Amino acid sequence: MGVAKDRALWTADTDGAELLDSTIGDLFDQRVADTPEREAVVYSYPELGVDLRLDYRAFQARVNQLAKGLMQLGVEAGAKVAVLAPNLPEWLTLEFALAKVGAVLVTVNTGYRKSELEYLLRNGDIHTLFTVGSYRNNSYLQSLDELVPELASHRSPASSALQAAALPRLQRVVLIGEGSHPGCMAYRDVVALGVLVDDDRLRRRQASVSPQDVAQIQYTSGTTGKPKGVMLTHHSTLNNALLTAHRAGLGEAERFLCCMPLFHAAGCVVNALGTLLTSGTLIMGIYFDARKMLELIHAEKATVINMVPTMLIALLNDPLFQEGKFNTRSITKMITGGTSIPVVLIEEVHRKIGGNPTVVLGLTEASPIVCQTQAEDSFVLKSSTVGTPLPHTSVKIADSATGEPVGFNEPGEIQVKGYLVMKGYYLLPEETAKAIDAEGWFRTGDLGTMDERGYVRVIGRLKDMIIRGGENIYPVEIEEFLLRHEEVEQAAVVAVPDDYMGEEAAAVLRLSKGSSLDAEQLRQYCRSNISRHKVPKYFVFVDEFPLTASGKIQKNELRQRLRDELTKPPSAPH
Repeated sequence: MGVAKDRALWTADTDGAELLDSTIGDLFDQRVADTPEREAVVYSYPELGVDLRLDYRAFQARVNQLAKGLMQLGVEAGAKVAVLAPNLPEWLTLEFALAKVGAVLVTVNTGYRKSELEYLLRNGDIHTLFTVGSYRNNSYLQSLDELVPELASHRSPASSALQAAALPRLQRVVLIGEGSHPGCMAYRDVVALGVLVDDDRLRRRQASVSPQDVAQIQYTSGTTGKPKGVMLTHHSTLNNALLTAHRAGLGEAERFLCCMPLFHAAGCVVNALGTLLTSGTLIMGIYFDARKMLELIHAEKATVINMVPTMLIALLNDPLFQEGKFNTRSITKMITGGTSIPVVLIEEVHRKIGGNPTVVLGLTEASPIVCQTQAEDSFVLKSSTVGTPLPHTSVKIADSATGEPVGFNEPGEIQVKGYLVMKGYYLLPEETAKAIDAEGWFRTGDLGTMDERGYVRVIGRLKDMIIRGGENIYPVEIEEFLLRHEEVEQAAVVAVPDDYMGEEAAAVLRLSKGSSLDAEQLRQYCRSNISRHKVPKYFVFVDEFPLTASGKIQKNELRQRLRDELTKPPSAPH
């Protein structure tokens, strides 16, 4: 088991860890029984009216009350229930309550606008939608009023189902928070319904849930077409969360600051399940704000954080942090990934914030973590690789034409096999068959290499690879090189069309404060250190990058902006 002798293939091993045959609800109840009085969930947002501390027993009581309310409302096992909200207590409670009653949690990106929301509600066969009224100047209720005009005349949402012509499967909309809205049921009223269901009825429902049942549907970003609903099971998500926590060195009673959005697998699986299924304390960030995260670390003595590099940079750049106003030395462990991480950033984070980072490769379709570095790996190794596969996970670097493993350190497609691979794309059997072959290998679309020890290096997306005059250029390789320059803080390299070469590389850069670097200096820096064909033709400087909700750079948007800008016809003379 482990890495093959002569090719880029890692065959799953156990590494002493067994997969649990349990459901999320059952394992959560075990943790409550183990540590009923340990602090489970902390929300410290008095400025928002959200100030909450719950031990395991109290949080379980909230989960069970909501689970019974869902049952009384008519939410059956397998029903699709969507949640559209920032990281509020109701979101977290719904995650565990829905798991207990065997319903499917459908996570909704808080950035969705009307057309995207309509697509998810229809494609996901959503039975009930839990939503806040609005978030960050995005009125979800206005979108719903336009999509479901029948809401205005729906007088008894608690006792009768919606009759929506455009969304016939949608039975109810539940409003999270204070206030009311025509046709919507209040969250507190769903909770109140729980008194009508006895504990034995909930226990019977929970006992009927199987580890192989779908627990969540998470929609992909849809960068290459319509978003696809990724079906993840109780078995895949809870085991992935536990194995990731173990590789990161998490012990019992960790205090984990969760600022990744719960609609993202990093938030609801790695952070939430990884903490609450290992008897830790979950310190919740309702949304990412560098100053607030520093306040929470300081006040709550967080021991673990999970942040992408852009978030870590924001912490480091906070003026009050730089003045020494926050003590972050309680941090002993850190999970990061999602993009290239220069050694200098890892060293600076370790020196100034604290914590021993582990770097991960995550994919929604893989529940989500595939590979992870070891705590004892050098910072250079953590900067240049995403570690080795987690236990019970097979990985190969495959020739995209034949599917066969390539040689060590040769580029190919990263493919994954094992318990962690999704059950499929919801209602898309043909897309599922394209993604998962007959032997169970999931084609990730990521380009990478594997060395003789099994360490995997990501060098880009297949669709991001730049083909310049017939030569393949991998953006990550150039990004990692550019990030070695002490005045470059962030870098993204994308392809732009070129009449002669077919494609050329464009480097988009955010420089460190006070830098006076210009394009010609960077061009010379590149020419002196990397092959001439890899030197970007264009250097573009920005103050900030377009980011996803999880903090990753949106390369599609960058690519389109540059293509529009670089192909713009010259202005007519005045």
